[in-house]
Amino acid sequence: MSAADARVAGTRGPIASWRRLQAMVLRYVYLYRGSWPRLLELTYWPTLQMVMWGFLTIFLASKSGFFVQAGGVLIAAVLLWDVLFRSSLGVSLSFLEEMWSRNLGHIFVSPLRPGEFIAALTLMSLLRVLIGIIPAALLAIWLYEYSIFDMGLPLIAFFTNLQVMGWSFGLIVCGLLMRYGLGAESIAWFAIFAIAPFSAIYYPLTVMPDWLQWIAGILPSTHVFEGMRAVLVEKTFRTDLLFNAVALNAAYLTVSVAVFLRFFRSARERGLILQIGE
Repeated sequence: MSAADARVAGTRGPIASWRRLQAMVLRYVYLYRGSWPRLLELTYWPTLQMVMWGFLTIFLASKSGFFVQAGGVLIAAVLLWDVLFRSSLGVSLSFLEEMWSRNLGHIFVSPLRPGEFIAALTLMSLLRVLIGIIPAALLAIWLYEYSIFDMGLPLIAFFTNLQVMGWSFGLIVCGLLMRYGLGAESIAWFAIFAIAPFSAIYYPLTVMPDWLQWIAGILPSTHVFEGMRAVLVEKTFRTDLLFNAVALNAAYLTVSVAVFLRFFRSARERGLILQIGE
């Protein structure tokens, strides 16, 4: 085997793939480890929202029988919504970091494959969510004597589904950024907020008009937040809602990966990757 053949063989296989994925994740970890403002930003918004809505919950608990029965429902809703928001933003921000530093061209002339890049983006998104949410959840225990962890195993199901949905939205945003460049940067910030009114975050699905409930029903987040209220208010874990969320997320993630890869191929064929960020 020639030296050139050996080098090519060294870029293939699961071990080489894992090393490339590890290298990308370490790149982002080093970026955040060396920048305290970035770490502060991860914890600032979840904590601020938790404090604000926590005090509102205390007020409403003294005025409403429903909130007395469902203690902490607003705090749980805020924290879970932030999981979805930060999951989506985590993917798109990691991608934007590469665009801002004009590093995409350098990444994709390496042996790194698009699938490995997607895996690195999603892993960094998960890490960003955990860094942001865990301190806010622990602070809620101290300030309001409410622990979202009391939900137990259902919390894992809710967290996972919201995380995957956030990845789906983030990957579509990344595809649009490859296609339209930094001119589409604002989409990364407002895309996930567009579905907030239809996700039944702070109110049940039944308060919406019938025609709007059909739209809300195709969002995995709606089934997650309905399931959350069932656990907190009715003390029941709705497996039907979990199944709906998982099925919808499988479809969303499949479509989003296909969209990302399609935009990636288009950008590569048109030579846009080397121009992104300029």
